[in-house]
Amino acid sequence: MQTDLYNQKGEKSGKVELAERVFSCPWNADLVHQALRVQTINQIRPWAHVKDRGEVRGGGKKPWRQKGTGRARHGSIRSPIWKGGGVTHGPNNKKVFSLKINKKMRQKAMFCVLSRRFNEGEVKIFENIKIDEPKTGLLVKWLKDASINQSVLIIVDPENKNLFRAVSNVSKATVVDPRSLNVYDLLRPATILIEKNALDLINEHYHAGR
Repeated sequence: MQTDLYNQKGEKSGKVELAERVFSCPWNADLVHQALRVQTINQIRPWAHVKDRGEVRGGGKKPWRQKGTGRARHGSIRSPIWKGGGVTHGPNNKKVFSLKINKKMRQKAMFCVLSRRFNEGEVKIFENIKIDEPKTGLLVKWLKDASINQSVLIIVDPENKNLFRAVSNVSKATVVDPRSLNVYDLLRPATILIEKNALDLINEHYHAGR
């Protein structure tokens, strides 16, 4: 399959061949939802934590003898029913939230998103996306010259160091290595720009299920 190829100025300059397995994948909402859920949940880093009775200080000695005092029996002053004791059923930063999804499913979900966004006209292929120096102003100027006014994901060759450095101060733009794609990044922006060299890297790197 073919699509339009754009030059650095955002003008059509020819045609480019696209891999059908990447850009003609049938939409699967359940699979995309699963991949997105796994990715977002795996980013959770629990920090809230309370100490249970094994973590609070003290309590090594039995408060009083078991029988004969007329008081209830107790084994430790760090029991949850004592003031200053451990907390029962509180938040714990050792809890594991991670989920798993196999490589084929994660890759298929990315292809579903890329295919749908391509069919909706939200993906453009550029011959080159380069700036002479790693300066934010140059990147902002290029986006303006190319008539890109909304949020954008730029997928470029990893050797394009200037672009990776220049994007750090541009809130509406994100630059990613084609070997580090994920469903969340592909769904977020209004437009996806892909450098022609990055197409081959995508096709070569994501080879699960071939």
